Amino acid sequence: MKPREIVPNVHLIGAVDWDRRLFDALIPLPDGTSYNAYFVQGSEQNALIDTVDPVHWRTLSRQLDQLPAPDYLVIHHVEQDHSGSTPMLLERFPELTIVCNEKCRAMLIDHLHVDDARFQVVADGETLSLGDKTLTFLFTPWVHWPETMSTWLDEDRILFSCDFFGSHYATSDVFADKHEVYDGAKRYYAEIMMPFGAQVLKNIEKVTQYPIAFIGPSHGPVYDDPGFIIEAYRDWAGGEPQNIVCLPYVTMHDSTRLMVDYLTAALTDRGVAVERFDLTTLDAGELASSLVHAGTIVLGTPTVLTGPHPLAAYAAFLANALKPRAKYATVIGSYGWAGKTVETLVGMMPKLKVELLEAVLAKGMPREADYAALDALADTIAEKHKGLAPRNFADFTVCRTDR
Repeated sequence: MKPREIVPNVHLIGAVDWDRRLFDALIPLPDGTSYNAYFVQGSEQNALIDTVDPVHWRTLSRQLDQLPAPDYLVIHHVEQDHSGSTPMLLERFPELTIVCNEKCRAMLIDHLHVDDARFQVVADGETLSLGDKTLTFLFTPWVHWPETMSTWLDEDRILFSCDFFGSHYATSDVFADKHEVYDGAKRYYAEIMMPFGAQVLKNIEKVTQYPIAFIGPSHGPVYDDPGFIIEAYRDWAGGEPQNIVCLPYVTMHDSTRLMVDYLTAALTDRGVAVERFDLTTLDAGELASSLVHAGTIVLGTPTVLTGPHPLAAYAAFLANALKPRAKYATVIGSYGWAGKTVETLVGMMPKLKVELLEAVLAKGMPREADYAALDALADTIAEKHKGLAPRNFADFTVCRTDR
């Protein structure tokens, strides 16, 4: 793919990875991904912003054949899907200078063994003139690593945001179709940014001091309607939980499934939205997306060797790691003779600031008393959800660019 123009003398380069289906041996990629680099050609000097995963070095190299030699390589973030081709670039361009912050410099030396003499370390807010184009470096830590920064291109009002505002979404389009990219961007936020919601909000306020016309993330298409993704991030990071129960479950001999089916119907009858996930076929990204807005988390599990099923334990671990803003949580399921399923799962979620609701565990197949307890649980959830906003599907008409 040739370099693609965003504005005159600013090009999107890098690689579109259509077929990748798992990221970091952890994150499902139903829509592939991209590794975005950007080339800024000034009247006096040129800058390459970020690199690509080393697997796609040849793609980046062929694109650079069609552009002037870069004088600077701006590195925003050390993970190798962004920085991994740095050693090859330094070999190809012996005069190339790496521009990054001090934390990034130290980490690049550790991760890629880069020669310390190749760096130009910059401070927060420092500028670099390329002649008729000016780069300003904005430190945006914890979106999602401590060294992460963004770059503001003043003359063209472009924010190169690294992982911030990104999406794992392979497309041949330069610019984002917000209806197509929304789900992928939300999954990306949920999987990567949600644990850092407070820092996300701080960094949004920092970058929106600039009159942004375009956002160029390191994954996914470029935003030429930046208000769309900025408003979405404000909602995901700072909005209140909604009238949604996120219900991941696993069943072995159908006892737990019967309870999950009953509770799903009981909640639905009471006007509570339910998003349920069979953990045996789990797409972790879908579960993470549900956690962004869920008001209550209900884990459904049988008891295995006195504790929760391993898949339920994984769901608890994931929720604890992502730190969603849910207000309530509980456990339902079944057991054969005894166990500590509830205690184990609750102990795995210490980072969740939730009110624990009464668990419902059935011995063997559920009986009328167990179904009555599920009705009581549904009543409790419905009552507590009265103060929550209704489930709100993306309303693109309210996204605006005038902030």
